[in-house]
Amino acid sequence: MAVVRDLRVLLRFSGFRRLLAVRLLSQSADGVFQVALASYVVFSPEQQTSPAAIASAMAVLLLPYSLLGPFAGVLLDRWQRRQVLLYGNLLRAVLATATAALVLASVPLWLFYLAALSVTAVNRFVLAGLSAALPHVVDGERLVMANSLSPTAGTLAATAGGGLAFLVRIPAPDGAGADATVVAVGAGLYLLGALAALRIGRESLGPDAAVRTRVVAAVADVARGLVAGLRHLGERRPAAQSLASMALLRFCYGALTVMVLMLCRYAWDSGAGDGDGSTPGGMALLGLAVGVSGLGFFTAAVLTPWAVQRAGRFGWITLCAAGAVVLVPVLTLSFSPVPVLGAAFAVGLATQGAKITTDTIVQSSVDDVYRGRIFSLYDMLFNVAFVGAAGVAALMLPPDGRSPALVMTVTALYATVAAAMFHVKQGDGHREGRGGTVSSDRPTTA
Repeated sequence: MAVVRDLRVLLRFSGFRRLLAVRLLSQSADGVFQVALASYVVFSPEQQTSPAAIASAMAVLLLPYSLLGPFAGVLLDRWQRRQVLLYGNLLRAVLATATAALVLASVPLWLFYLAALSVTAVNRFVLAGLSAALPHVVDGERLVMANSLSPTAGTLAATAGGGLAFLVRIPAPDGAGADATVVAVGAGLYLLGALAALRIGRESLGPDAAVRTRVVAAVADVARGLVAGLRHLGERRPAAQSLASMALLRFCYGALTVMVLMLCRYAWDSGAGDGDGSTPGGMALLGLAVGVSGLGFFTAAVLTPWAVQRAGRFGWITLCAAGAVVLVPVLTLSFSPVPVLGAAFAVGLATQGAKITTDTIVQSSVDDVYRGRIFSLYDMLFNVAFVGAAGVAALMLPPDGRSPALVMTVTALYATVAAAMFHVKQGDGHREGRGGTVSSDRPTTA
């Protein structure tokens, strides 16, 4: 398989191996921590969970994280990136340990959110540092390959971390003790990520030269740069079109995620627990949904290079969205666990397949001098779409999560993306060709 071959090539670079180890440990810890948050906010018997509460939690945790993202580079260009990875993970280990103590103390929910927000804010610096360090550990020919595989590996690690969190809960005591135990496991993984960073040379990840400009001036430059990046994006139609489609697909993924959370919390307990909705059955089904969706992500990573070779980049996005048009209503309108789990796989595959392809379209369509700014805008759009979907779901979902209206709204959005991307493929087919690959060792042509 092309993805396995490409990964073997990249693993020959010792710097890439060490950087990848830091990413895998850091993002697996993120997965553990996120499941702990979901468990505490959604399944804790002390919390009166509603779609609005879930939407609020997502807004608190994702929006500040997204808005901070573009400005993280201002400091990353002043600090040694290896030190960012080291101290960022150490700080998150401390903050996660403090969060576990807050869970045990049953503090007000806003204080728990504040602690969780601190962890995710530091996460922005670590992820940006990992991306900024990639050109220092692979050569220019393989940079696009590394940009495709490294984030995908991180996503899979986060999914595996989520699975680990569910396994940890099985022998853990019920209630706050179980949530605190899971958070503590995440803290341990953050610590391992910090130790892995010590295997990387202190100055080997850059920046190559210290930046002399004042921070305030640099922040203003970032704001102006984002505006310039937005203008440049307007001149690069393939990148703008793929980003718009990805925002809608992410919106659909977010809305369905909230629906599944509510189904697990209330509709699928079958009276197996204590009657408070916080049952092992609900948590187990949520764990299965996370795992099955992660399997869809992995399948997308394997399948996408082959699919793009045959259908083209916009053609593959079209197929991803069209598959969701058919499968989402067929599998979810029963609101039964088994078919909805099938939908989780299909949605995971469609979303990640489109994202991998969009990453490559953006990388190959925009000028290198604008690429970092475009990806910062991409990151903001990605998370804002997810939070916006949670807000819409909060307005549409009943307490038990069964909403045919939401399912059909999401289906209509998938159909819109499929039709739009099919039109783009027809119009740009002469430029795209049929031989571009996502996992190539050189950028595909626009």
